[in-house]
Amino acid sequence: MDEKDLQEFTLDEIMREFSDQPIEETEEVVLPQDMEDTMEEPVLDEEVFRQAAAQPIVDEPMEQTIRLDAIPDVQGQVRNAQPIEEEQQEIAPEEPAKEAFTDTWEPEYEQPIAEYVPPQPIIFHPRSRLRELKRKLVAGPEKLYYNLMEKGTGKLQVAIFLSLIIVLMSALATGMYHLGMVPENRMRLMVFGQFLAMLLSAVLGSFQMIDGITDLLHKRFTLNTLLVFTFIACFVDGILCLRLVQVPCCAAFSLQVTMSLWSSYQRRKADMDQLDTMRKATRLDSVSAEEDYFDGRIGLLRGEGQVEDFMNTYGQEAKPEKVIRTYALVALCLSVAVGITASVLQSIWLGIRVLAVTLLAALPATAFIAYSRPMAILQHRLHKLGTVLCGWSGVEKLSKKAVFPVTMEDLFPAGTVKMNGVKFFSQREPDEIVAYCTALISAQGGGLVSLFTQLLDSRNGIHYEAENLCSYDGGIGGEVNGEPVLVGSLTFLANMGVEVPEGIRVGQAVCIAIDGELCGLFAVTYDKTRGASAGITTLCAYRGLRPIFAQSDFVLTRSFIKGKFGVEPKKLELPEEEVRAQLRQRERSGDAVVLTTAEGLAPFAYGVTGARSLHTAGMLGTIVHILGGSVGIAMMLVLAILGAGQLLTPGNMFLYQLIWMIPGLIISEWTRVI
Repeated sequence: MDEKDLQEFTLDEIMREFSDQPIEETEEVVLPQDMEDTMEEPVLDEEVFRQAAAQPIVDEPMEQTIRLDAIPDVQGQVRNAQPIEEEQQEIAPEEPAKEAFTDTWEPEYEQPIAEYVPPQPIIFHPRSRLRELKRKLVAGPEKLYYNLMEKGTGKLQVAIFLSLIIVLMSALATGMYHLGMVPENRMRLMVFGQFLAMLLSAVLGSFQMIDGITDLLHKRFTLNTLLVFTFIACFVDGILCLRLVQVPCCAAFSLQVTMSLWSSYQRRKADMDQLDTMRKATRLDSVSAEEDYFDGRIGLLRGEGQVEDFMNTYGQEAKPEKVIRTYALVALCLSVAVGITASVLQSIWLGIRVLAVTLLAALPATAFIAYSRPMAILQHRLHKLGTVLCGWSGVEKLSKKAVFPVTMEDLFPAGTVKMNGVKFFSQREPDEIVAYCTALISAQGGGLVSLFTQLLDSRNGIHYEAENLCSYDGGIGGEVNGEPVLVGSLTFLANMGVEVPEGIRVGQAVCIAIDGELCGLFAVTYDKTRGASAGITTLCAYRGLRPIFAQSDFVLTRSFIKGKFGVEPKKLELPEEEVRAQLRQRERSGDAVVLTTAEGLAPFAYGVTGARSLHTAGMLGTIVHILGGSVGIAMMLVLAILGAGQLLTPGNMFLYQLIWMIPGLIISEWTRVI
């Protein structure tokens, strides 16, 4: 081989030949001067490089290190490259992993036994709490609300309007008949018209009667079920009246159909108001009734509400409704008995007429709205305040004698308590006086804490701790830095023996005395809001319900609240400090009875008082209608025994219905004023 064919290769070119990846240029290594002198110039051997190039190339994974120990050195001898640091260490054989949870398994190190810490409750961030609340509202109240919106109330309103027209026309025709204004040749036309009007009323109330039949198939007897039997009896009586040319009892039956339609409208309207209030909520607070809270009365405690509190009681049947439908079944049995008695003693025709009239008299028309109308009126008012009731079970709990805890923040929300000025009297440093006053107020708590804390921070004052705190009527006392301090009104300081300079004229002020000397006076203004005034007035106006001040706040005295809100001091409960401390430790344990989506005292107060009004209206209306129905059944029994069929006229029956409608409508208005 000629020397011309020989080529010289550098180390970088050799590495590129043996590797697929390009090799980055390395930095030049600078050797010491003494080593450079001993180094000889390398001589490249052609044969050695040919042998190296003839060796097969083995593809290895990219993560492995390229070996250079087989490359000959510059003297033609194979250089024994030093193994890299990772290869110098022998790979130790893997030990089989010890299986856990076996008899032979032991921990690798001793683990100390620590005290068990129970899982902490999850604290929701306001945004995540709002997302969770909205998710539940969309799945529950909002879905139900749009279902009711699809049904709407338009058809019910049209049906009520048409049914009411039929009632008026039937009543007018019946009155003309009793006054003798209908000619003989027009009697058949009038009887047929009355019978036709009764059928039209039945058509308008067909959905109500279908619901009554469905309830009967589900082994439930309701007012709509009784309406079905009444229609059957009136229909048979109407056919006999067509043959005998007598006026049927159309007006009274149409009146009952109208009231049944009105009840469905009121119920749907109340449900829509409740669901609309819930679906728009951005916050949810609740009231729960705690037994034996104070002086044997229940306590209405407030806290965070849950959507489940409403959904678990939504659609719950009220006690007045249970009582009235039980009476409806009894009334049916008694009416059938009266009709059979008249058939046996008099005639079959009279027995049918007595049965139809007795069924109409056994249930005054306003019995259909005895509970639904007061509930709709109340919920329409509460809807404006963002409040809903949690079923009849909550209404019953709220109807008992109760106390409602009220705080300073309820009467004077944030921004209504302002400081108008400060006056110092002694030689002490003003910052020290403010710090001492803030220490006592913070130790007791109340609505003035934030106000005085901000004042102290604005002056870069020192925060002290108060000791031996004592509460008095109109003020507090304690020790700060070993000095006796009194904080309260001027009257309180004067009663405690502090000398008050003459000529001080201030309406509302917080005064401080240190070591028996008047040191400072803080003029404070309390602005009254409409919501707080309406809330405290409503709580004091209801019998059996009293606001209680469980919070320790020397500002809240009977004289102060009377002068500010004009309420009777006897209606307020201000227990001793020991009792207040016990009441503050009571925690909520019962289910929610009222939910509100708005802030302030008024939504809670109107929810509680509204529930009490609803309980009174529902129970009183039920009693009145059962009494009216019982009287009607008794009268029909007497007339059946006497055979006085001439008194069982449509006019008398319609007049009897109107008489008992008057107290029924008045009672249903009970919840309009709360």
